[in-house]
Amino acid sequence: MPERPPVAILGVPMDLGQDRRGVDMGPSAIRYARLQPALEELGYRVSDLGNVEVPIPEAASGGGKAWRLRAVREVCLQVARRAAGAAGEGMLPVFLGGDHSISIGTVAGVRSAGRTGVLWVDAHADFNTPETSPSGNIHGMPLAALTGRGHPDLVGVGGEEAGVRPEEVVLVGLRSVDREEKELLREAGVRVYTMKDIDAYGVAAVVRRALEHLSGLPRLHLSLDLDVVDPEVAPGVGTPVRGGLTYREAHLLMELVNEAGGVTSLDVVEVNPILDSRNRTAELAVELVASLMGRQILELPRRPL
Repeated sequence: MPERPPVAILGVPMDLGQDRRGVDMGPSAIRYARLQPALEELGYRVSDLGNVEVPIPEAASGGGKAWRLRAVREVCLQVARRAAGAAGEGMLPVFLGGDHSISIGTVAGVRSAGRTGVLWVDAHADFNTPETSPSGNIHGMPLAALTGRGHPDLVGVGGEEAGVRPEEVVLVGLRSVDREEKELLREAGVRVYTMKDIDAYGVAAVVRRALEHLSGLPRLHLSLDLDVVDPEVAPGVGTPVRGGLTYREAHLLMELVNEAGGVTSLDVVEVNPILDSRNRTAELAVELVASLMGRQILELPRRPL
């Protein structure tokens, strides 16, 4: 069994990318749900690097068509530097959000260690630009920015080589897309698997196709937005959409990614304790990370069915 890399946990308590308070408490909720002990039980050496510093929304107004643009950029620059350091030291960084705009920094940072495929597991495409976004909320723009689309202050986080190519991205679990966002996705040519695909072919087939598409890349970043799971299972998210992954589908997705060789970095975002029920969503997040990192139902050799 190959040696497991050391894990570095970094909290990014940012709720600047959207207009609903509470998601800044996500890192605390996930830690309270015992993320570090769960990983240590699996044999990982874990270092908690604390949180990056994030201003409160009331101190970060403005931005025109992209709310709080300057503050989001500054936080993402911090995150990118910390992510690059962890990845460069051979660690597996686990980033705790915060809203999904943190991924502008996380992906930019880990990308400095080499070409990186991105598996974006989310109910939303996050492929808007300031011109197409109905709300101006940056948490709906990070994947567009990472592929070179949108405001130059967001596209430029981490430098010219920090982004990813559209063909290095796969979206899984999509079920809520804005009208103009659909056109941007088509033009970019990003590989997308919607909930319709999962219903039609099953989550196992979809995940295997997604991983096959990214298999030629030396690194894999998984960006997990908890709203990909149905809100009956994961109620504590800011933008819930009915018809998401079931509890077992979400675990199977993670287990299959682990079987394929695992990931080199991970986002866990959009956990909002204010909207949650007794920390259920944060506890689910920890369970899913554990499945991704190797927790199994039985420690037995696999046999063909």
